[in-house]
Amino acid sequence: MRDLVEYVARALADEPDEVRVEERQGTSAFVVLTVAPEDLGRMIGRQGRTAKALRTLVSAKAALEGRSATLEIRD
Repeated sequence: MRDLVEYVARALADEPDEVRVEERQGTSAFVVLTVAPEDLGRMIGRQGRTAKALRTLVSAKAALEGRSATLEIRD
């Protein structure tokens, strides 16, 4: 899951070297995406559409693995 989020976030970011992804395992996964402050708007998108799409990807990947997941976006 970490690789998927990192790949998509780096493709969207103006500063891909500033993209950091942490994944905390447990009964459900918790993925934290940290980006440069100027890229935060790109990760959220208009009316949150990009963030929602990223969360959908994370949820779908987690469902394939038989668990649940949450994505948090930070600057």
